[in-house]
Amino acid sequence: MYTDSHAHITCDDLYTRIDEVIQNMHTLSHCMIMCTNIEELKRALKLKEKDSRFKVAFGWFPGDAKEIDASKLEQLKNIAYSHQIDCLGEIGLDYYWDTSFNDLQKELFIHQIEIANTAHLPISIHMRESTKDCLDILRNWAKTKIIFHCFSGTKETMKECLKMDSLISFAGPLTFKNARHAPECVQECPLDRLLTETDSPYLTPVPHRGKQNEPMYVKYVAQKVAELKGLPEEEVCTQIEKNFLSLF
Repeated sequence: MYTDSHAHITCDDLYTRIDEVIQNMHTLSHCMIMCTNIEELKRALKLKEKDSRFKVAFGWFPGDAKEIDASKLEQLKNIAYSHQIDCLGEIGLDYYWDTSFNDLQKELFIHQIEIANTAHLPISIHMRESTKDCLDILRNWAKTKIIFHCFSGTKETMKECLKMDSLISFAGPLTFKNARHAPECVQECPLDRLLTETDSPYLTPVPHRGKQNEPMYVKYVAQKVAELKGLPEEEVCTQIEKNFLSLF
């Protein structure tokens, strides 16, 4: 059985066919639904009520930092403190598209880490073109377990992440022919610190690249991990499930 530690299945693009998406998940034992707004969260909580395979994560995305005011942070606090969610995320820093509000992103990131600390929730990290600032903030502020979502950094960066007692999650790009650092990182990452994900509906793995991604395709990421590790797929999947459950 496979584990998808990061899937946006309640986003509008996938929720229109959510019954089909869930039917296709028959090979999964666990899936964490990532929510970036309140509507997605409401949908996810209803799904979790019906299906014990689901965990739910919610947080304000770094790219939305300009729109997140005190009332929205208070809203997140209430959700986190009332134990409606299992993880706070995805949160972090993204300097890829726009660097004009980096300081706002940092402030939002720290506020959300503080909420997670108080609520004793793990955090799922989005770190794009922002490695130094992101790691510095985590070292100084984070007190709960950390998932580095869709890891694409170098082996050296991964080693710094592992020093924080974190889990490293790999997605579809691991299967791409032009994958740069991910294969080496998988080989170097201890199996008991590794996760698989889809980041659905994005980053569909080979051999379905170009199609809309969904949790059932996480098996191709797991199979690639097993190949790179030189281990039986069942052993890899069993350990990844244990790693995922250790977060909660």
